[in-house]
Order: sequence, then C-alpha cells, then structure tokens
Amino acid sequence: MHVKDQKKAVIYALGAVACWSTVATAFKLSLNYFSPAQLLWVANLTSVVLLLSVIGVQGRLGELIPSFKKQPVFFLIAGFMNPTLYYLVLFQAYDRLPAQQAQTLNYTWAITLTILAVPFLGQTIRRQDWIAILLGYTGAMVIATRGDLLSLQFDDSIGVGLALLSTFIWAGYWILNTRNSVDPILSLTLTFLIALPMITLATAIFSDFQMTQWQGWIGAIYIGIFEMGIAFILWLMAMRYAENTARISNLIFISPFLSLILLRFLVGEAIYLATILGLIMIVVALLIQQMKKTT
Repeated sequence: MHVKDQKKAVIYALGAVACWSTVATAFKLSLNYFSPAQLLWVANLTSVVLLLSVIGVQGRLGELIPSFKKQPVFFLIAGFMNPTLYYLVLFQAYDRLPAQQAQTLNYTWAITLTILAVPFLGQTIRRQDWIAILLGYTGAMVIATRGDLLSLQFDDSIGVGLALLSTFIWAGYWILNTRNSVDPILSLTLTFLIALPMITLATAIFSDFQMTQWQGWIGAIYIGIFEMGIAFILWLMAMRYAENTARISNLIFISPFLSLILLRFLVGEAIYLATILGLIMIVVALLIQQMKKTT
C-alpha cells in the first residue's frame, strides 16, 4: 500500500505528460520511414519486452497465465481493440493528416466516452455534459476545417474520419476495462502480448517486414518505450500516490500544447490558428465535463 504523497504524484504525472507530449512528433517523424502497420509491430514488440522486464523485476511473471485464465475472452477482445485496431487506425490518421490535426481530434476521446457510457454503462448525460459535447465537437470541426466551418471542407476527410474513429475505439477499450479485475500492469502486458500475433498478421497483410531504415526503428522503439510503456506506468504511479486525483488529472491538459510546440520545431509544421482555437475549445469542454454536479 502506497502512502499518499501529492508532491510525488505530481512528479510522476508530469513525467507521464512529458512522454505524451513527444509522441505526436515521434508518430509523424517515424511514419516517414515505416508504414502504420510496421511502426505498430516494432513499437508493440518493444513495449512487450519492456513490460515483461518490469513484471520480471517485480517477480510477478508467474501471475500472467493465471490472470489470463481468469478472463481469456476479455484479454482477446482487449488486445484486438488496443493496441491492434486503435493504433492501426490512429497511425493511418497521422499518415494522412498534419500531426496537429490528428492529435487534437484524437483528444476528443473523453467526450466520446461520455456518449458511449450511456448505452454500455447505463450512465446519464448531464446538462454540462451536453455543453461539453457540443463545444468539444465544434472545436474538432474548427480544427478539421482549419476554421472554415461553413464550408465543411477537410484537408483529408478519410484522415479526419480515422482520427475520430480512433476516439470510439479508445473509449470502447476503457468501457471494456470497467469489467477488468486484473492488476493494470499485468493487464496491459497481457493485452500487448496477445496483440503481437494479430499485429504480425496485419503487417503481413497490409505491409511487409522490409524495415531497413534505422530512423524508423529509432522512432518505433521510442514509441514502444515511452507512449506504450513508461507513460502508462508513471501515470499509474501518480494515481496511486495522489491525494487529489482531479488536480493530477488536470495536468494532462498541458500535453497537447507542449506537443504543438514540438511539432512546430521538430517536424516543421506551421501551427494553424484554427488548431489552437479548436484545442482550447476541446480543453474547456473537458474541464466542463470534470466539474462536479452542483445541487
């Protein structure tokens, strides 16, 4: 049992936010060298090695098979949803769109979760949730149309559709996880391990294994370590130490703004005013959503 320590929680949370801030840049740069399926295959393999190492150090490798046997159908579905389907769709969106658009559209997943929680978890939508949904998706459209809302002209309508589809897959994955009773790190390791043959098959069908450019390997390994591994572990530690989880959760809103700065200077993307305005609208929507119900 961890003793609550808000200062320690903030340090872990900021570490996770720092990792997440770099991944849009890593996705975009890596996709210059690898196809979405190739990128996912190397990243997932890297993540599996990292997570197995963490569990090995903890002396818990023996818990993997009993944990799987508890709920095998859950792990098979979870592994198919994330990382397999989620990242294949997300990387394809990044491949087609400017990274600033793909990243910020993907950020609406928490709003999507509110909508999906109604049929799947029996939750009700409050008035402030409706405001958040309207504001969040208006922000998404501002980004997708570069501010020209009335024209509904997208840079790449398939890319926009894929970025929004990724939010439904990710939200669905978290709804599925409400039925999960296994320790989070063990659970993540199992889902990523089970996903490896699925991703291998997807790479064989949609791409190939001719990955000769070292830049692609560096990017994919970085994504596997930081996006799919360390960031999750740091965030989990932050939640365990947090005295106030809401304050810790709000730190995540730093991430997309830092990410835009990195995209500007490392990828060389000119950041559109519409992206900043749309992102502010989405962040405000998410903050409205977090407000406690007033009586």
